[in-house]
Amino acid sequence: MSPHSDRTRLISSATHRGQGRRPVNPPIERASTMLSDRAETMRDDAEGPTYGLDGGSAARQLRAALADLEGAADAFLVPSGLAAVTVPLLALTRPGDEVITSDAIYGPSRRFLSRYQAARGVTTRFLPAETDAAGLIAAIGDRTRLVLMESPASLTFEMIDVAAVASACRERGVLTVLDNTWGAGLAFKPLAHGVDVSVQALTKYVSGHSDVLMGGIAARAPACLRAVADTIEDLGWHVSPDDAWLALRGLRTLPLRYAEQGRSGLIVAEWLQARPEVARVLYPPLPGSVGHDLWTRDFTGAASLMGVVLKGGHTAAACAFLDALSLFGMGYSWGGFESLITHETHQMAYRDRPPALEGELIRLHIGLEDPADLIADLEHGFAAFRAALTLP
Repeated sequence: MSPHSDRTRLISSATHRGQGRRPVNPPIERASTMLSDRAETMRDDAEGPTYGLDGGSAARQLRAALADLEGAADAFLVPSGLAAVTVPLLALTRPGDEVITSDAIYGPSRRFLSRYQAARGVTTRFLPAETDAAGLIAAIGDRTRLVLMESPASLTFEMIDVAAVASACRERGVLTVLDNTWGAGLAFKPLAHGVDVSVQALTKYVSGHSDVLMGGIAARAPACLRAVADTIEDLGWHVSPDDAWLALRGLRTLPLRYAEQGRSGLIVAEWLQARPEVARVLYPPLPGSVGHDLWTRDFTGAASLMGVVLKGGHTAAACAFLDALSLFGMGYSWGGFESLITHETHQMAYRDRPPALEGELIRLHIGLEDPADLIADLEHGFAAFRAALTLP
């Protein structure tokens, strides 16, 4: 094991010696067909990829760097963050199995479980978003095959004691998968906390520039690795060499961008917490916020994605708030260099047990802009919000 930090290893994997004269970054190899010199070596993986689906230099280097970052035996690339969640669910469950997850799970993951997996004979129990580790463990039954977690949870940012859940699941022969996009494989290490499979949307912080769709899957156990590899092979999924190259480039600077955006995120969160228009800021790094104790114990850094519950209001007022901003882009996704904002109240209706919120729910992603400028922009948003509340 290298004694160097994540920050150093993500760079040194590109510069280590013994490879001769070469560019710092790998070549982009656009290829479907791979040629061999001799018939007997055409199927020999040791000679390199046998077909374009196996991936070229950029994909192989990205996989190796992700595996190292995650502390995994191997890592796989799939075309989206959602695919990173669905592949292990497909690979590790069979008809008659049960999955346990949170009511606050990422919406498209929930849709896959409720639609595709249900039709396939895999049932899902969605526990209340506030369920703690003890409650989740108590819910495990004879048919439970897999527990799918997010920590923090989607949109409302509940935290869970991942290590406690993973340990109890291992004792019971139940598999665990964690969507670690918020932790980015950097601030939280799922496999080191006993999780079987760590997944993340490389679309977000790893690529970092809002120009790539990709997911990553990392694991240690040979059985999990084999099942995931077989499923990817059977589905015929592949990421383009250009996208792999872009994600690898983003990965090199991940620690710096993540840390800077986390610092700005906390500045903005603290300012929002003091605003009279705000009921709650849902951001685990913020003292007094949901899950702060678990974040402090388990995480070494913070993403800059948070929820903001306004005091009262309605859809029109929330839209006025968003429309008044000039520095926050209105668009889905997060983890890029730019700040983004979305109105999320309507998504609570998809849950079995919608949370009791004091008002409209806004999601903020803080980018690399000066936080003072972002705060000034949010001032304009709050002025528009107040004005909309007084309209007849």
